[in-house]
Amino acid sequence: MTEHDSGAHWAEPFPNRNNHDRETEDERLLESFEELETIGRDAWRIFRIMGEFVEGFEEMAKVGPAISIFGSARTKSGDPQYEACVETARLLGEAGFAIITGGGPGIMEAANRGAREAGAKSVGCNIELPFEQSGNKYVDVSIDFRYFFVRKTMFVKYAQAFVIFPGGFGTMDELFESLTLIQTGKVRHFPVVLMGKDYWGGLLDWMRDHMAADGKVALKDLDLVCLTDDPVEARDHILHRYRRRREILQGRMPSDWGPKL
Repeated sequence: MTEHDSGAHWAEPFPNRNNHDRETEDERLLESFEELETIGRDAWRIFRIMGEFVEGFEEMAKVGPAISIFGSARTKSGDPQYEACVETARLLGEAGFAIITGGGPGIMEAANRGAREAGAKSVGCNIELPFEQSGNKYVDVSIDFRYFFVRKTMFVKYAQAFVIFPGGFGTMDELFESLTLIQTGKVRHFPVVLMGKDYWGGLLDWMRDHMAADGKVALKDLDLVCLTDDPVEARDHILHRYRRRREILQGRMPSDWGPKL
């Protein structure tokens, strides 16, 4: 993942990203290897990965019910999307959820800011990048990761839902990974909210008119997504699904349960 402009990846506001002078752990891990010595280093790297999972699990287990929010790092304060994200995170925070982001600027900052305003736990899962950067000032709990795939596990494992604002490749990555996990049954009853009808509507139309029409996905798979511009609707959708999920876990199947709920 290179062009980062989602809540998971936030390198794009920095124009010199191709001129970095140090490798990241992800780069080292993904390098092809030809020498026996390199193969040995890859084997030992497993222990670093294990340690990062353990540290992440220990820290994230303290967060409680949470919502992961993604979107472009390029979105500036004062932009309507930024302000909508602050409001959405604030409403979710007031409803009792912690807010998890990638800890960077743009939409991530807006989400952490909304959590702070609500008095909710504001979490930033930071990633090692080829150049030094600092997290946004609204993060209360900061957790550092070297590996994208470890970090992405935390976003899913400790969230009750995803809220995805307009973004680029990184945002798309988070969206389609979450939909794939839901579609294949790896996670269940997991709300995905797309904020921005104008931005996401064309993508959903293409998925319906081409992917579904060509039999690559089922039409019902598109019901996995709630598309809205309204922070209140986003909060209510997540709360409804969260309460229904709790009923199911308690052994009570709600009569109104369905993919659109």
